Amino acid sequence: MSQLITYLTFNGNCREAMLFYQSCLGGELYFQTLEESPKAKNLPNNYKKYILQAILKKENIVLMGTDLFDEDRLLQGNTIAILLKSNDETKIRKYYSSFSKKKTVSLPLKRNYWGILYGSITDTYGIRWLFSCNN
Repeated sequence: MSQLITYLTFNGNCREAMLFYQSCLGGELYFQTLEESPKAKNLPNNYKKYILQAILKKENIVLMGTDLFDEDRLLQGNTIAILLKSNDETKIRKYYSSFSKKKTVSLPLKRNYWGILYGSITDTYGIRWLFSCNN
């Protein structure tokens, strides 16, 4: 079985963002810090709190994150979005409401011209979330 998993990179606030996503989606959340890695003894103390890997799991949802990146600096873009889709309208409305607590930009959740319940939110971490329900 193959699986496509969303993996987000943050600039030092991975723990905060993933805890927020857990409050919106529910599920089990696991963190591994740099302090827990074998290379911790060679790192400055202020780096040890950074998240090496975070995993949020609930049903078929898997969302992962980290504070580490390979580039010189992290640039948030608008070319990637996370689609949260369900056939349960109550669940989508609940998710949208939870995410809207920390939004920066949103498209209201409403039925579009072809009958799909749809909305979007860009959260305070720069991640664009799309919400869709076919019922």
